[in-house]
Amino acid sequence: MKHEKFFRTHPVFTSADLASYLESAVATGARTKESLLEYHRRSGHLIQIRRGLYAVVPSGADPASFQVDPYLVAARLSDDSILAYHTALELHGRAYSVYHQVTYLSSRPVAPLKVGSQLLRGARPPRVLVDTGQQRFGLVAQDRAGMHVHVTGFERTLVDVLDRPDLTGSWEEIWRSLELVEFFNFDTVVEYVELLNNATTAAKVGFFLEQHRETLSVDERYLSRLARLSPRQPRYLDRGKREPGRLIARWNLVVPPEVLARSWGEVL
Repeated sequence: MKHEKFFRTHPVFTSADLASYLESAVATGARTKESLLEYHRRSGHLIQIRRGLYAVVPSGADPASFQVDPYLVAARLSDDSILAYHTALELHGRAYSVYHQVTYLSSRPVAPLKVGSQLLRGARPPRVLVDTGQQRFGLVAQDRAGMHVHVTGFERTLVDVLDRPDLTGSWEEIWRSLELVEFFNFDTVVEYVELLNNATTAAKVGFFLEQHRETLSVDERYLSRLARLSPRQPRYLDRGKREPGRLIARWNLVVPPEVLARSWGEVL
């Protein structure tokens, strides 16, 4: 049957995905689609994750214990879902720690959703990206179980995790994860910083790149461009916390001692 091919190539899908496929494959109506979904759900071939969203249970698997891929679910929770922040680091194989939260960007995020041991949380993209139509800046497509998912690339992820540490984790997690990335395209990094138009974010990116200048082979011209975008008055590394630290004059950034020394949890 034609819909069996659809199930093989769409491990997670929306009812709209199925309707579109059926319309292109055979003459059918909404009733046929609903009948198919109900039949396969009752037969244990499909799991309904939420209204309009389904996962295919592989042949021979027990639907009661089958673990649905949370990344695929997050990628289909909205038409414009983008996997980002710590989740992007995980998908790129550069996360220092394993998290039990999947973060995605969407203009219409749904309420937090539990899939197995993972909590799926949505966030809205920065307003400036929406206003300029640049929500898809710096994305890459990854193949996952035969489906394409959209993920922020290394350059955008670098900037995003420094811009919104609350969506990524501790400074140790951010630093250690980013230090696993061997190469960044600095033209793309600076272009994205300029697009965000946030002086504190520019300073944080500049500070991180300057601190890793030798290992990443950062040319001075990129640091100079970021320095020109940095704030005129001192800002804290974490806008939500006024932690004591040292003022780094070039960036007008107050940086906590453990970040300066990269002395994560060391016993002195």
